[in-house]
Amino acid sequence: MSPVPPSSTSAAPVGPRTTALDAVHRALGATMTDFAGWDMPLRYGSERDEHQAVRTGVGLFDLSHMGEITVSGPAAGALLDYALVGNIGALAVGRARYTMICREDGGILDDLIVYRLQDDEYMIVANASNAQVVLDALNVRSEGFDADVRDDRDAYALLAVQGPEAAGVLKAVTDADLDGLKYYAGLPGTVAGVPALIARTGYTGEDGFELFVEPRYAERLWQALTEAGEGVGLVPCGLSCRDTLRLEAGMPLYGHELSTALTPFDAGLGRVVKFEKTSNDGDFVGRTALEAAAERAASAPPRRLVGLIAEGRRVPRAGYPVVAGGTTVGEVTSGAPSPTLGRPIAMAYVDAVHAEPGAAGVGVDIRGSHEPYEVVALPFYKRQK
Repeated sequence: MSPVPPSSTSAAPVGPRTTALDAVHRALGATMTDFAGWDMPLRYGSERDEHQAVRTGVGLFDLSHMGEITVSGPAAGALLDYALVGNIGALAVGRARYTMICREDGGILDDLIVYRLQDDEYMIVANASNAQVVLDALNVRSEGFDADVRDDRDAYALLAVQGPEAAGVLKAVTDADLDGLKYYAGLPGTVAGVPALIARTGYTGEDGFELFVEPRYAERLWQALTEAGEGVGLVPCGLSCRDTLRLEAGMPLYGHELSTALTPFDAGLGRVVKFEKTSNDGDFVGRTALEAAAERAASAPPRRLVGLIAEGRRVPRAGYPVVAGGTTVGEVTSGAPSPTLGRPIAMAYVDAVHAEPGAAGVGVDIRGSHEPYEVVALPFYKRQK
């Protein structure tokens, strides 16, 4: 059975939605922001301190804005094989997979994590900004399959414990076998007396866990994790540091590195597309377009996603032109100061001829000034295992 029971879908609220931890965030003095229709904590104090806490110790996040969708029934796996680009039917119970849902033309509608909870039950986690799009697409694509698609966005609160000390903190409040829990796997368990799906996943580049619980237990769980982490300096973390953490780790963000204008192959993520599947004779939405995209990527991709590290101190932002020899050769998709590297960094799509690490003469046009940048392979940061 699923670790959390389903709840009925409610009418769309007026104004930003709040999570079950809203009162906690405000009591902690968080700076709040409207993100994808949710009132979310941007930071609690110094975003640099929050970032460094995750890199060196442990941070606690509220990610309840993410969108959960349950797909169940005898043909649940076959439906997801058809609806998504991955070979989801081959996923073992208790494991998770990063994948994407694309349009017929191969454009990316969203990137997702899919958890197989039981033989005939899967949970999909979509980005908050795309959850309704994903839900609508799955409902359309479910026609003819013996499977049910359920909107479970109101059924879950999602807390994340991330950082080198994350396992130690979580072990203090659960008897689940965390040592046996592999990366991109999940198991039902009890955390601080709360029934939860415990997943070893995250979006920070560090080891960590994501905990799916009923919203009514969210405050209780937050408090228990906070108390368990006192000895190792656990700090609450907002969306701002989550963005710099994922940027350093070279992880794409929908609306920046991913969009309907790009295929997974354009984004350098063709590995998530599986043309050999366990069902539907390998057929899936977007297959023909993605086969063509795979051929283009194998021959001469026009642009590639690369990393850029500043030689100076000026920070590039999304949309800034990448230049070489006085010509625009690309565009920044994400940029920020890197607390770990101590310099500004960016991800950018750059013409293939300028995309090799160390390519000479590459810079970013920052308000009319061409600032020099070093082209590097992604990620900027990789944790020591």
